[in-house]
Amino acid sequence: MARLLERMTLLEKIGQMTQVDVHSLRDGAVREFGIGSVLSGGGGNPTPNNSSAWAEMVRRVQSEALESRLGIPLLYGVDAIHGHNNLHGATIFPHNVGLGAARDADLVERIGQVTASELLATNVHWTFAPAVSVPQDIRWGRTFEGFSQDPALVSSLGAAFIRGLNGNQRPVLASPKHFMGDGGTTWGSTRRYEWVQGWWNSEEPDRWQLDQGDLRADEASLRSVHLPPYEEAIEAGALSIMISYSSWNGEKLHAHRYLLTDVLKGELGFQGFLVSDWLGVSQLDSNFEKAVCLGINAGLDMVMVPYEYERFISAVEAGIETGIIPASRIEDACRRILQVKAAVGLFDEPFGDDALLPLVGNAAHRAVAREAVVKSQVLLKNEAAALPLSPDVRRLLVAGAAADDIGLQCGGWTIEWQGGRGAITTGTTLLQGISATVSPGTSVAFQPDGDFGGERGDVGIVVLSELPYSEGEGDRFDLALPAEEVELVRRVRRQCDLLVLVIYSGRPLIIGEVLNSCDALVASWLPGTEAHGIADVLFGRRPFTGRLPYDWPETMDDVRSRNGRAPLFPISYGLTTAGRPPD
Repeated sequence: MARLLERMTLLEKIGQMTQVDVHSLRDGAVREFGIGSVLSGGGGNPTPNNSSAWAEMVRRVQSEALESRLGIPLLYGVDAIHGHNNLHGATIFPHNVGLGAARDADLVERIGQVTASELLATNVHWTFAPAVSVPQDIRWGRTFEGFSQDPALVSSLGAAFIRGLNGNQRPVLASPKHFMGDGGTTWGSTRRYEWVQGWWNSEEPDRWQLDQGDLRADEASLRSVHLPPYEEAIEAGALSIMISYSSWNGEKLHAHRYLLTDVLKGELGFQGFLVSDWLGVSQLDSNFEKAVCLGINAGLDMVMVPYEYERFISAVEAGIETGIIPASRIEDACRRILQVKAAVGLFDEPFGDDALLPLVGNAAHRAVAREAVVKSQVLLKNEAAALPLSPDVRRLLVAGAAADDIGLQCGGWTIEWQGGRGAITTGTTLLQGISATVSPGTSVAFQPDGDFGGERGDVGIVVLSELPYSEGEGDRFDLALPAEEVELVRRVRRQCDLLVLVIYSGRPLIIGEVLNSCDALVASWLPGTEAHGIADVLFGRRPFTGRLPYDWPETMDDVRSRNGRAPLFPISYGLTTAGRPPD
């Protein structure tokens, strides 16, 4: 790397520090500026959205990088946070909240391996994952990205995912995020930036209230709760870390030299590079050039610009010319980036592996996802051993639109940034899983609104769901069930002898109004594309073994005031059942 650095011009070094959104690049820009990284943000997909088109899109920009003066390959990054989740037809795993309920590090490592395989099939070498946040307030819209409120569990599973990404013949670069304390912010502390055109400027009363907010805590608390996952991530081989939008006691992490340089690179000995989040540097100051200098001097090595890359390059160049940014800082950043590219093998093989294309979304990969769904289900209530159900039940009523909706079961960060409803990708819904599990003689009736025309069922299954969301769009002041969902449960209760309630959610919800209406209650989290794993445990093909990764509160006052009252169900709670081998 030393010899390559000696050959590089200043602008080529700055180019390596520049990360650009793929749809913002003009033709020839990667070659001209020696751009170091290109990304697809949430929903930054090619048309058509399939494996071949993805592989071609990434190959095109990588080929252009290889045509630059020094031919330095670029890193292509995506938010593959529960599988290659932007790609239609990819295997979509449960979100991290479900994997926290499964508590199976070996499983999470295998999920990392499958994710790496499907990324490399499309020439992608970098995922902005895993999130190793430690959420302390479940109103946060990114709670589902956190494995748990317990730092030890987050640390263990985050490290396992990184090992999985590194475990194939060709490693994929992980980027644990968001350094650090993003899960501990205070409600209402999120700032608005009138000079930045961004979603966080929403004025809706319960959006963008926790996400990107301020962690108000002493250093001992910061270190004990939020630092351990990064220590284990580095030990597991993490070579890039993404910095948080949030602040610590009022100081933005993107400009926090003490935490980025002194603690992370100095004290912890991190040898990889630090990357900003989308427009994160732009938030530092209304003067873009000053903001860029603040971020780089704090320790950022690569900046997710993601649009105005020429302006960014000029800003860094001007900062060096005026002496605001030391030349040694640019040397260090570029060296770190090049060393990571070498470590993941980009100089030897800048593309992925076309032989992996037929494996995207294949049966073996989906079997791992189905296993993850099975192990993530948490049985919260099981009166009179209502579960497991017999596959020979005579008449079964299934209600709730979510029972037959791939988008609702996958949640946010699926195909689009905010997710979507309906058949947004390929997979199996719970209704399909139920229909494939019950005996031929079982009558299965499905009505999304729960109106079965007065016909009674031996068993009713109602599936409730949060609507998909991500980031601050999912911040919610009130996590109580909507009135129409409460009424849906009560309607079906009147039409069946035994009622099973299944909840798709990215966090615990307030369920007091329906708890007494059901005989059995299952927290299914956001299971991804393989929801027949839920049918596996409902009908006893597999046992319930999942345990809560978060305290499950009884009321919203328990959440907002943190009054210390015992939760409705404490962390680690989960009933078990016996399972039997599949037929």
